[in-house]
Amino acid sequence: MAVVSTTSAPKLAPTLARLTETRSVSVLGSTGSIGCNTVDLLMRNPGAFCVEALTANRNVRLLAEQAIKLNAKMAVIADETLYVELKKLLSGTNIEVAGGEQAVSEAASRPSDVLVAAIVGTAGLNPTLEGARRGALVALANKETLVSAGTIMTAEVKNGGATLIPVDSEHSAIFQVFDFERADAVSKITLTASGGPFREKSLTEMEKMTPEQAVAHPNWDMGAKISVDSATMMNKGLEMIEAFHLFPVAVDAIEVLVHPQSVIHSTVSYVDGSVLAQLGTPDMRTPIAYALAWPQRMAAPSAVLSLADIGTLTFEAPDTVRFPALRLARECLEAGGGAPTVLNGANEVAVAAFLDHRIGFLEIARVVETVLDTMALAEPSRLDDVFAIDVEARSRASAIIANL
Repeated sequence: MAVVSTTSAPKLAPTLARLTETRSVSVLGSTGSIGCNTVDLLMRNPGAFCVEALTANRNVRLLAEQAIKLNAKMAVIADETLYVELKKLLSGTNIEVAGGEQAVSEAASRPSDVLVAAIVGTAGLNPTLEGARRGALVALANKETLVSAGTIMTAEVKNGGATLIPVDSEHSAIFQVFDFERADAVSKITLTASGGPFREKSLTEMEKMTPEQAVAHPNWDMGAKISVDSATMMNKGLEMIEAFHLFPVAVDAIEVLVHPQSVIHSTVSYVDGSVLAQLGTPDMRTPIAYALAWPQRMAAPSAVLSLADIGTLTFEAPDTVRFPALRLARECLEAGGGAPTVLNGANEVAVAAFLDHRIGFLEIARVVETVLDTMALAEPSRLDDVFAIDVEARSRASAIIANL
């Protein structure tokens, strides 16, 4: 994969710039944070994209509204109990309706040029792999696909002739300045982190933090689960594992740097001392637009970056004592095998328990570490192996939480 150099799009232009042909798009998880931002871009550029399929988990009314506005060919609700309601909401239209997890995977297998994989959690594994198998351009926002099944996913991308474009702002930033044709000239990649809402809090203070405080991210508008991951810095740990599968670099060449302003989204360092960075305002529509239009560029409604107005950019090393999730993720990356799968599954259960007020904030990482200490971490060779490890990790995490 190589980044194609293009002319900059007009600032704040409301319509597409330089996309030369209509592209068909399917959006998995269209009602979530990434999905809604994607839909916003699609609606701003009605002549540039046609929508093949939209899927959602349970937000049936928003899904129906999006499908009508975008004139989607198909709308799928993962929760089968909501199928009848979706059918009623879309009656009188020509939109095909389906329900259930299998239907989500079938939607992903439909012919579209671009598949936006924005389902949160391991529920996104199968449908994302479907897109890779049919050779789509996969705009990947589902961390779990690479964290839990990175080797399997990258093999499917290669075998299917697919193109994998990361949508995470950090990985998109690296992708835009990484010289894939001369990867041996890269000395390291650095993922930047805002530090989350508790960056300056002590362990004593964090012990008392509530879910409402954890989801109040200072820079980014994200869903609850990802916001909590940002607060624990597990999000950055998962991104390290993703980066290992996305870019041809060694484990010890992946670093994390706390950058509270979220202006520099990541950097790539080269052996000659050059450090290339991608900068922008903290708006997820920028990396989404990059993926939708790749290898061309399209305009996005993100605010124009003014370094003069910002004035100062600051950086600091991450604190793995106050944020042990980052240490755990690093250890899992180095261990390899099934460790990242266990990490991800246990974390999802622990975060859900925290959001449900069943455990404290600092107990999230404690639960994950306990699960990691009690499980064998063999390398999964098939998707069934991934699911088996994931189920076991979740079961153990749930048992630990029950005892707490």
